[in-house]
Formats: sequence, structure tokens, C-alpha cells
Amino acid sequence: MNTVGEKRSHESAVGHVSGKAIYTDDQRLPAGMLSLYPVLSPHAKARITKIDPAGAYEIDGVVTVITAADVPGVNDTGTIVYDEILLPDEEISYYGQAVVWVAGETDEAARLGAEKVVVEYEPLEPILTIKDAIAADSFHLKPKAIKRGDPTAALQQVDCYLEGEMAMNGQDHFYLETHASWVIPDGEGNYQVYASTQHPTETQIVVSRVLGITKNQVVVTCIRMGGGFGGKESQANPFAGVAAIAACKTGRPVRVKLKRHHDMILTGKRHGFLGQYKVGFTNEGKIVALDVDLYADGGWSLDLSSPVLLRAMLHVDNAYYIPHLAVKGQIAKTNKVSNTAFRGFGGPQGMVVIEDIVDRVARHLGLPPEVVRERNFYHGEGETNTTHYDQEIFDNRITKVWQQVKDSSNFTARREAIAQYNQASTYKKRGLAITPVKFGISFNKTQYNQAGALVLIYTDGSIQLNHGGTEMGQGLHTKMLQVAAQTLGVKIERLRIMPTSTEKVPNTSATAASSGADLNGQAVKDACETLKSRLAVVAAGLLKLDTPEEMVFADDWIYCRTYPSARVHFEEVTKQAYGDRISLSATGYYRTPNIYWDDATGKGRPFYYFAYGAAVSEVEVDGFTGNFKLRQVDIVHDVGESLNPLVDRGQIEGGFVQGMGWLTMEELVWDEKGRIRTYAPSTYKIPTIGEIPENFNLHLLERAAQDGVIYGSKAVGEPPLMLALSVREAIRAAVAAFGETDYVPLASPATPEAILWAIEYVRDRATEAVEAVGEPQPVSG
Repeated sequence: MNTVGEKRSHESAVGHVSGKAIYTDDQRLPAGMLSLYPVLSPHAKARITKIDPAGAYEIDGVVTVITAADVPGVNDTGTIVYDEILLPDEEISYYGQAVVWVAGETDEAARLGAEKVVVEYEPLEPILTIKDAIAADSFHLKPKAIKRGDPTAALQQVDCYLEGEMAMNGQDHFYLETHASWVIPDGEGNYQVYASTQHPTETQIVVSRVLGITKNQVVVTCIRMGGGFGGKESQANPFAGVAAIAACKTGRPVRVKLKRHHDMILTGKRHGFLGQYKVGFTNEGKIVALDVDLYADGGWSLDLSSPVLLRAMLHVDNAYYIPHLAVKGQIAKTNKVSNTAFRGFGGPQGMVVIEDIVDRVARHLGLPPEVVRERNFYHGEGETNTTHYDQEIFDNRITKVWQQVKDSSNFTARREAIAQYNQASTYKKRGLAITPVKFGISFNKTQYNQAGALVLIYTDGSIQLNHGGTEMGQGLHTKMLQVAAQTLGVKIERLRIMPTSTEKVPNTSATAASSGADLNGQAVKDACETLKSRLAVVAAGLLKLDTPEEMVFADDWIYCRTYPSARVHFEEVTKQAYGDRISLSATGYYRTPNIYWDDATGKGRPFYYFAYGAAVSEVEVDGFTGNFKLRQVDIVHDVGESLNPLVDRGQIEGGFVQGMGWLTMEELVWDEKGRIRTYAPSTYKIPTIGEIPENFNLHLLERAAQDGVIYGSKAVGEPPLMLALSVREAIRAAVAAFGETDYVPLASPATPEAILWAIEYVRDRATEAVEAVGEPQPVSG
């Protein structure tokens, strides 16, 4: 019986829908636990001239106020560089920055105490946009560059040349569970941390740093998260850090649980980007040369902006071979929240730029956009199979998924039907678009591509499974249970998945980069194989055989491959192993092979493999309101040999919808003073069931096992988000039907207002064209 590949429900599905699943702040409160509440800055940039916490102590139940003076270690939670002050005492760097935290016996006492803290400021002029940062030369780090060929020279020799820019907004993670951290001191200088974090090891590092203690004095446990999407990769650390400082100061357990508006004000978003480009191409639509400058809005501190920018630069080609390509990247330093990881990690931003360019090339030439896309695809051999950073593509499946989704969606016939509909409809227009995805799988930073596991078997045959990945609803634990059950040849009911903890598996990487199942699955398999090899010897002895290498583990039984009638039950073997003094615990480890990156040259093999997909979307746009309706979506996506098709389908559908939200409706707004105005569900619109099309057709690429990965599977977390580019391009196609133009400028997100502006543009261009030709003259006889 194969456990891997089963359509198995999420291991916590019942807990999720019944409300019985326990998250960080759902645990039974320890005696004496304090709550923290922040005092937020009303300015985006200012000098702090006075902090007076005296008034807070007048509130009954206030225990203490945590300021920079209370930090026993280093007052910094930066990840790549130490540029992220935890508790400011000199300068404010963004609107809503937490200046101090009030600790109270109750949430209410802490809140009322925070209202009494007096902080005085001297306001300064903030930098709020990427273009402001460019003008002020305000950047994090030096520029990055990747180059192939000679775009400058090639641009002088092409048939056609265009230049332009593409700006896109960020996106709030809007996970269901806001940030939460508990820190419990043991009275002996050690701390147990429970945190909603995608990276328990990094949270452990930061807590030990701010407390000035060693890492082995801090244990970080992540029970589960109510969503993460990258927003809890590094940004959980400051909240665990401030709770730890308060626990150190008071000697009592302390918790932080953010209100929704605090979470949206205090935490970083998907990076907004600006792309400025020059592109040269042939009359047939082949892109010959591309020169792109990418600017990422990093916010006030660096956080993970450097690898986010790099991934955008690595994905600015998407699925297209461009002989001469240069991409330069810079991180704008602005007075906004420190932007961070978000599903896709910069890849989506780079791909938006190239898809915008491809559509513009197509309309300039009067060609269908899908034709230009096809003409520029990477192919299966020769130099056209090498990326601009010198990685050879050995497993190119883009043409395969593209053709499958074109066929299954009946693309050609629907395109003709939509053209007829648009001819007859004046105020509503429909658009159809197909877009590809090629997404590299592995962490940009080579050292993060490793994982560990710990598997414990007890004498009754029950098993505990520990691994370094965290569960945020994506189904990682479910897949790891399947991998362990398959490898050990036992029924999955024997296994208990344990909360992720730094005391079980040390020095882990974040659950990010779509690599959770790839890395941890191999580590789990490694541990299970070790245990199997030990148990095989015991089983062979019980069966009075001398060929342990021929033992087969299946369905809770162990038997000899060449003598299957002789078999012994798994439980009997585990009991005998204990009697024979054979260890029933094993660690597992995995590191991704054959990957490397040279940051100085911008060359290497940063990805172990690529995931591919293609999507067709059809929309209808209302010319009066700018609203659009998503009528149908067809997707073919490459997940290799799926570990769990049910989980993978959920990831693809959810990723697509989240990407659609980013590109069409999730609009972050800051005012002229740098205050975020979209900090609640009332002002920040995310997709709902009403935006999901009734016709949502999804097919997993069949017979697609990938060599060298866990049971032939492929990563699935991030790549599907970029399939939503088809929605944006379908909207553009519908807008174009309102007039005649060789360019459709469409802002991102494509909100109703943005769509109306685009419609007005194409209508104006059509009017100008008519006026330029003049009114038709009567023909004389």
C-alpha cells in the first residue's frame, strides 16, 4: 500500500474546522502571565525628545514599561545585517513603530497603561516612495547586477525598440492568526518560547541576542500557525524578542498577541517594485535585448530585502530566452515598515515586469500576446536552454503544460467567441489570456538548503516524528507523515507529528522558498531508512533468516522479498529491538546537492530544479464601474509526482487566488505623512468566495516524476501564485477591446479605478486615431 500519493486530508483538518486546533495563544495560560501592549509612533520619521512612562504606573494592573534601557543584550533584531533597532530611543523610522511596550496583568491594563505613556517627538521629512528614494540616493546596500551578452549594443541593431516602466504595489499577508509569542522563564536563566514563527531557529537566535545569553538557553517551539505566507519568516522575531525582555525583567511569563490593526501597522509587506526597461525585438516578436533596472521598496531596515531582490532579478526572464539581458537591482530605503518575505519572494515582481513587456511588444506589433509568448519560450537544447545567470535548464516542461492548458481550455475557439461578443457589446468587454510560470526551487542562499529530522519508535510500535519544518496550514506535516509511513512501511495511524522545536531539531532553515517538503521530506526519509536498516536485522533474526537486506516493510508487516510467506509484525520487531538493545531513535539529515551561487559575478546554479505551470483566465469588465468578473480559470501545473494531490490542489487554488488579490484588489495606501491608511479589513480588500469563478479547472501534469527529489515530487507552495498573472493580462485584453491602441497601461493592482483609467486611455487613443485620419469624404461620380 502506497501512503505517498494518496489524496489524504490535512492532518489537522478536523481541528481546524471544529476550532479544537491549538495555536500559540490558545494554550492554557501559565500562572502570572503578563500581556504586552505597544505605544506607537504617530510619525513616519522623527527624533524622540522625551519618553515618560510615569503615567502608565498609575493604572491598576500595570507591572512595568519596557524601553530600550531594559534590553540586557543587543537592541537589534536584524537578520542579514544589524540595522533593525527593536526599541528606539533616538529616532523613529516609520509610522506606527513601537517605541515602548507596557506589561500588564491583563490586556486591558496594558492597553490603558500604554495610553498614559508620554512620548514627545521632533518630526522630520520622511522618504515615502521608491522615486523619492532614487532622488535622495537613499538605498540599502550596493546595487546588484546580472548580465548576459551585450544589451547596449544589441539595442542599437534591433528592428523595434521600446522603453517604459512598470510599478507595482505591495501586499499585506493577512494571515488569519496575527503574530503571537509567549516567553516563559524557568527561573534558572533559561527561556521557553512559543511563537507563531516560520523560522524557530532564527527566533531562537534573536531571543538569545537581545537577552545576551547563549542559544542553548532558549528553546523555541512552533505548535502551528494560522497562516504565514512569508510574513512570519523573520518578522516574528521582534515580538518574541520584546516578550523575552519583559520576561527577563519581571521573571514572569509574558505574551504578545497583536490586534489585527497592530499587525497590519507594525509588520512588513510584500515589496513594492519599480521596473524601468529598454527592450529590443524583431518584427516577428522575438525579444533580442532587454535592459532592466529593478527597484524594491525595502522600507526602513534591510530584513530579507536582499534575497527578495535577487530572486526578482533571477525571474525577470520568467519562461523566456532573451539572448542579451542585463538586470540591475537596488533596494530603496524608505520610512515605511520593513518589507519582508511574501509567497514568491520577489519572483512575482520580476515576472510582472517581463509579462508587461511581452504584452507591450505584442500590441506594438499587432500580434496576439500568446503568440509572442510562445515565440520566446526556452526550448529543450542548445544555448536557448541557459538562463541569464548561466543555469542550464535540463527539465523544461513549459511547452508541455502550455499546450495542455491551451487544449483543455479550448483556448482558440473561446478567443474567437470573445471577439464576437466584444463586437456586439458596447459597455461590457471580455478578455482571455494565457500566461506561463517557470519558478526556481531552492533557497537563494545555498547554506539554507539543509534540513534535519528526529524519529522515535516506542516498544508498542507507535512513532513520534520530528522535523525542522513548520506547519502553517499548507499541509507540510501531512506530507511528512506520509513520507515516514511510506518509508517505514507502516500505517499512518502509528505516527504522531510533534510540534516543531529547536530542542528536537537544531539549526534549521525557515519553512520558506517552497522547499519545506523537499528538504524535510528527505531528512525524514533518511532517519526512517536508518531505523529500517536496524529493524531489518532484528526481523531477519526473528524469522531465522540471514538476509536483512531483503526485508520488505509494508502494511505494518516485515517479510523477506524472496520468501514472503514468512513475516513478522512491526510491533513484535520493535519490542525485540529494545530487548536486543538496538536503538529505536534516529536523526536524519539532508542537504540539496549540486547548487551554488557566486554573488560577485551574478552566475551560478542557484536552483535544484524548476516548477512549471500555465493558466488561462477569462474576465468580463464593466466599462461603467471598472469592476471585473472572473468567468473561468483553467490551470495545468507541474508538481512532479504529487505526495498528496489533495493538498497540492489546495495550494495551487489558494496560491492563484492570493496572487489574483495582489494583482487586482489588495491596495496598500499611505498618506502624504507616511501613515498607512489600509490597516483593517474595512479598508483593505482581499478576495472572497465571490471572486472565485464557478468554472475553476485544475489539472496536475501527469507522468511528471522529478529525479532526485523526495518520491519524485515537486515544490508547490509559491509557483501557483504567479499563475494569477493570467487574470491581469485578461483584464488588459478586455480593456483593449474598448478602443484601438498599441499600448494598454494597467496599474497594479488593477483596481476598478485603475481599470477605468486604462479604459479612458484606450478610448482617447482610439479617438485620436480617428481624428488623425479625418472624417470619410464622399466619393464623386
